[in-house]
Amino acid sequence: MKGAIAWFAKNTVAANLLMVVIMAGGLLSAFTVRREIFPEFDLDIITVTVPYLGAAPEEVEEGVCVRVEESIQGIDGVKRVTSTAAEGRGTVVVELDLGANARKVLDDIKSRVDAIDTFPEQTEKPIIQELTNRRQVINLAVWGDADETTLKRLAERVRDEIASTPGISQVELTNAPPYEISIEVPENTLRRHGLTFDFVARAVRRSSLDMPGGSVKTDGGEILLRTKGQAYRGPEFEDLVLLTRPDGTHLRLGDVATVVDGFADTDQFSRFDGKPAILIQVFRAGDQGALAVGDKVKAYAEQAQAWLPEGVHLSTWRDQTKVLRDRLDLLTRNGLNGFLLVVGVLALFLRFRLAAWVSLGIPISFLGALWLMPTLDVSINLFSLFAFIVVLGIVVDDAIIVGENIYTHHQRHGDPLKAAIEGTREVSVPVVFAVLTTVAAFMPMLAVPGGIGKIMRVMPMIVIPALLFSLVESLWILPSHLSHLRSRDTSEVANGGSRRWGWYRVQSRVVAGLHYVIEHQYKPSLELALRWRYVTLAVGVATLIFTLGLVGAGFVRFIFFPQVEADFVIAALTMPQGTPVEVTSEAVAHLERTAEEVRAEMQVADEPNLFTHAISTIGDQPQSAQLGGPTGDSDVSLSGSHLGEVFIELAPSEDRTVGSEDLANRWRQRAGSIPDAVQLRVSSSLFSPGEDVDVQLTGADVVELRASAAELKRRLAEYPGVYDIGDSFREGKREVKLQIKPAAELLGLTLGDLGGQVRQAFYGEEAQRIQRGRDDIRVMVRYPKEERRSLADMENMRIRTPDGSEVPFSQVAEVEPGRGYASITRVDRRRSVNVTASVDHSLATPGDIVADLDARVMPEIRAEHPGVLYTFEGSQAEQRDTLGGLQRGFTLALLVIYALLAVPLRSYIQPVVIMSAIPFGLVGAVWGHIIMGLDLTILSMFGAVALSGVVVNDSLVMVDFINRHRLS
Repeated sequence: MKGAIAWFAKNTVAANLLMVVIMAGGLLSAFTVRREIFPEFDLDIITVTVPYLGAAPEEVEEGVCVRVEESIQGIDGVKRVTSTAAEGRGTVVVELDLGANARKVLDDIKSRVDAIDTFPEQTEKPIIQELTNRRQVINLAVWGDADETTLKRLAERVRDEIASTPGISQVELTNAPPYEISIEVPENTLRRHGLTFDFVARAVRRSSLDMPGGSVKTDGGEILLRTKGQAYRGPEFEDLVLLTRPDGTHLRLGDVATVVDGFADTDQFSRFDGKPAILIQVFRAGDQGALAVGDKVKAYAEQAQAWLPEGVHLSTWRDQTKVLRDRLDLLTRNGLNGFLLVVGVLALFLRFRLAAWVSLGIPISFLGALWLMPTLDVSINLFSLFAFIVVLGIVVDDAIIVGENIYTHHQRHGDPLKAAIEGTREVSVPVVFAVLTTVAAFMPMLAVPGGIGKIMRVMPMIVIPALLFSLVESLWILPSHLSHLRSRDTSEVANGGSRRWGWYRVQSRVVAGLHYVIEHQYKPSLELALRWRYVTLAVGVATLIFTLGLVGAGFVRFIFFPQVEADFVIAALTMPQGTPVEVTSEAVAHLERTAEEVRAEMQVADEPNLFTHAISTIGDQPQSAQLGGPTGDSDVSLSGSHLGEVFIELAPSEDRTVGSEDLANRWRQRAGSIPDAVQLRVSSSLFSPGEDVDVQLTGADVVELRASAAELKRRLAEYPGVYDIGDSFREGKREVKLQIKPAAELLGLTLGDLGGQVRQAFYGEEAQRIQRGRDDIRVMVRYPKEERRSLADMENMRIRTPDGSEVPFSQVAEVEPGRGYASITRVDRRRSVNVTASVDHSLATPGDIVADLDARVMPEIRAEHPGVLYTFEGSQAEQRDTLGGLQRGFTLALLVIYALLAVPLRSYIQPVVIMSAIPFGLVGAVWGHIIMGLDLTILSMFGAVALSGVVVNDSLVMVDFINRHRLS
């Protein structure tokens, strides 16, 4: 180390080249590092989805979820298995242990699921994938006065053209009904011609196909043989031959059936500013930059308006690049202002050239960290920019120490090169270990598990490289620059300055004022504290205990993650399953009307329109599902006529005086209680780690689970500030359970024959599946829509026996009405219900409510329902994992810091003395929160951990200085 210091001090060219390489690397990386709002990361979650179309949740649970759970049981690296059985689909979510090899676990799950051969016959191939927290960059809407077919056709063109743009690869339609070809055959027609659904489906498969026929090797060459007759459009299916009569006449499909080439019956549609719309989402992928993607999409939207039909528009909304650009500008301005403040402070107390060279350490350190960002897989985002601001004042500490010591040696003997070498060597050990202790303080952030930990890991990935590059700059580059100090640089202040260098006069006055404070205020106070050292220690300990008491008593509140207001407000509505789409649409229209009433009340006269756009969705909740990430909602079946959503995009925050949270509260109150609504949630938060209160109840008895959930919801309603109380249990649609009569068995009918024919008539028989462009389209054979709208239609149908005869449905089937479940959730092979609630942080804290639930309420509920177990999930689970990981990391960091202090100090006691400054530094942070009226948050906890390194850094330098003076 000492040899390298002398070599660089003497070799200015090497030091300058090193500086240029670091700065050039950083500048080049600035153009290649990706830009995004929040850092993207793997969620350590694997999902297994098995479509079981037309099946009820109970059938899905038994036929899919239980089989998958049993097959993957015992795989190494699996932390928890959660499954959800919904109508037509079963999904199993596998959470991995911290540090598990996701690729290996994924392969193990694939091999075991693929080996299952007991899935019901109607299930489709399992879809197994690893999830990431993908976030969209910008949204578009194709909207206007046009029918659904035209809007979707135009939206598909927009999607395809944007996806073909270089630098954009992920574009998806949202809430767009899928295409489907429905071959509708009335019951009377089936009877008239003696047909069955099986016969019609087989005829379609026989007549609509493309088949290779091999090749003929002739003398003139090889000729391929192909049978080409695949139908792709409705008229082509109508022309298919159904059967040929003995007289040579043909019965075509169009003669007996109505072929509808349209959309599946999904009850999905959207409105954009009150007009029908198809929504499009654009994502960034790989190394694509969010700003570049957004700019290309906005440029395309302007050009595309020229070819759109009259009355149809293409608009962008929820433009995340605007949020990112605004935050980038804000943080850049703050960072620049901070840099100027640092330079200004240095210039007040250090010699001007010395301050300039010391300040150069900031851009060198920043560019060095920027250089390594692509290698460390770190992007430019809100958290990495904040990390640069955090480290802004830390990176100059070691340069100040080195520069000031070099200046002191220069004053002694006047030789700049000798001063640079001796001054740097003298403080190199404390400087190196001071930086290493600060690095150690940031290391715990790398070990925090969960989503919050993966976001916060960005900070040490910026701070640590910046600190290491600042060490390189202060020990190798700075001494070379200061080795050329001229005598005037050291004599000006001593001689009181000159007229030519007026700034030294300002410095002289500042230095004189600082010396006055040191001599007349700080020094007497220090002497008094040293003379009464036990009293000083007692006052410090008392202050520490008093501060801890304030925190423990709740005087300083702790809220895990602060609410970050967004430039939008979302209302997500859930009605009972089976609710007609007309009822849900009317409820959504009520939300739109009340939102407009709130806007009119809160609109300020001289401000632009408070609302930029209003997007309503029926049959889905696409925007709400993204607030908590892919795992933020336990209901994986977010589709159906019972779901609705209203998304209000607000004017930018700088253009309005109304906060989005205030607007959300007003809207919630104005909307009131919607008749028969299961849940209405109004949110305005940009990011949420989970529900404020989320109690997961598990057990074997559904009745007991429902009773426990009902009691817990009643108790939650007693807490002030608790709202949006709900649970994950949903009553399913009304259902009819079919059983076969004994007399039917005499006719050769089985329960499978009965269920299969009813399924064909009302759900449909999939004749084939075709690929038309990018769309996978099912060709279904079923009753016409008008014969599938009442239970009377089922009574009127005929059941075909094995000998071809027909019998009325009522003669062979028994009907039992009932109601099933909307979805069934299982956690580690036990059924579960989640009770959730939101908390108004101005009235209460989630932590206090959860603590009271755990201590008082839940034991009482468990006493009444002993078969029910409970855990706290949502933000509380994230808090447990985050604080637990932070505590373990901080403990390890303290041990590392102790070792780093003990080595250079050659003492076992002095490191303890130095580290005693950590709790007193934390006391100062707490009192800062008290004075400013702020709540403690997880961000405060991360800041406190980082603060410990800075406190130790300063204390180490002070102790080293005292030791050197004591020895001299």
